[in-house]
Amino acid sequence: MKSNYELRITNYKLKKIGGHNELSNNPVVSLKDVEVSFDGEVILDKLNLDIEHEEFITLLGPSGCGKTTTLRIIGGFLQPDSGEIYFDGECINNLPPNKRNVNTVFQKYALFPHLNVYENVAFGLKLKKKSKEEIDKAVMKMLAVVDLKGYEKRPIAKLSGGQQQRVAIARALVCDPKVLLLDEPLGALDLKLRKDMQIELKQLQHQLKTTFVFVTHDQEEALTMSDRVVVMNNGKIEQIGTPTDIYNEPANAFVADFIGEANILNGIMKEDGTVILQGKEIECIDTGFKPYQPVDVVIRPEDVEIVDVKEGMLTGTVQDVVFKGVHYEMEVISDDCLWLIQSTTCKDTGTEIGMRVIPENIHIMNKLFPTEDNIFTAKVVVGHAEENSMEIEIEETVIKVEGHCYAEGTTLEITLPPSGVYVPGDGNGQLEAYIESVIYKGKYNEIILETENHRWLMTSLQDEQVATSIPICFNFENAHFSEDYKGGEYGGDEE
Repeated sequence: MKSNYELRITNYKLKKIGGHNELSNNPVVSLKDVEVSFDGEVILDKLNLDIEHEEFITLLGPSGCGKTTTLRIIGGFLQPDSGEIYFDGECINNLPPNKRNVNTVFQKYALFPHLNVYENVAFGLKLKKKSKEEIDKAVMKMLAVVDLKGYEKRPIAKLSGGQQQRVAIARALVCDPKVLLLDEPLGALDLKLRKDMQIELKQLQHQLKTTFVFVTHDQEEALTMSDRVVVMNNGKIEQIGTPTDIYNEPANAFVADFIGEANILNGIMKEDGTVILQGKEIECIDTGFKPYQPVDVVIRPEDVEIVDVKEGMLTGTVQDVVFKGVHYEMEVISDDCLWLIQSTTCKDTGTEIGMRVIPENIHIMNKLFPTEDNIFTAKVVVGHAEENSMEIEIEETVIKVEGHCYAEGTTLEITLPPSGVYVPGDGNGQLEAYIESVIYKGKYNEIILETENHRWLMTSLQDEQVATSIPICFNFENAHFSEDYKGGEYGGDEE
């Protein structure tokens, strides 16, 4: 991942190429309340998105977030379960792919190996029954645009990966689509070529004034090329904005964690302009939170200034140092929390340092989970007074609870700390859960899980993979039970 300084330099270069940041009232593509499910699993959840004329927009997110599904819906390769797709103001839900003014570049390019460069690029024009003169003029023009003039008769197998990609792009653009869809087209390239192609793609998009919709899970690609970035997770849009906005003003901890490096720690918002972090009252500029509300505190590694211990708002001990070329990357332990610091100043391992961050670089955010604990309701199936235990039902699964007993049929409100949810070592869980997000909090991973009717908060030293399913069990040793449940909604229960 590039440093903040490198990103500012790259974005400066791209501004010289040209950028599109002002939104119009007449988008080229609009998705309205689009829903898609596969085998009962929600892939897109009432997605709303406007794509502007002549912009380079990137759909960014982890595997399984719905970005490629969104691309396929725009291209007409997949029908939504509900919702509408508009192209220049007209609904195109029932319009087949070949009738849409859209073309696609796939990750594996899908070139015809038995055809040469010229024939591959000309293929779409031949299907449109264009004359030989029209085809020749359009193909030669497009080959010049992608810097492949003179390669007309070259077999596909004789081209490098970057050249094959240019052929795929030329083939997609030669028919003059209004929108070009690019599904992770740089994924198969080596690092150096991928970086070169990032700039080339942006230059090409600006030159042709074609709307590019780019899909990637690579944050650097999104920040380097895009006019706007759409950060997605679990079929929803977390944030839309310019690369600078997304990086410097993330909407929540997920965006901050996914875009670049970030120190994300638990804090308490004492009052407007003051947050309690690691037991210290620290000045910030955020307002609008409730007094003493638990919050996420986000600080970028490059925003932490190393100072004398006496001058630091916090102190820490350097645990590890890595030279990254333009800066040193240091792991620092402060109040049992692991911090990442990027600085041109190097401190040796074992050195005690002061840490200072200006208020403008301290970002306060609402927590992703609405409560500090898991609060949910369950009905007692059987009570065993003689052994002080009971069996409760959670999502049609009967679970035994030791050390507590209530009468059969009692509806309980249960408050379960995040540590009471865990992944069993033998893989035999009481419920199967989908991982919604994983955020490292300096001491542990804070993991949000989703089961059929609930969302759960779990803390773990293990690093789990987002958008995968895991077995979970419950430990009620530190849980609180109350039979005074009056109805209503709680943080863990879904509507």
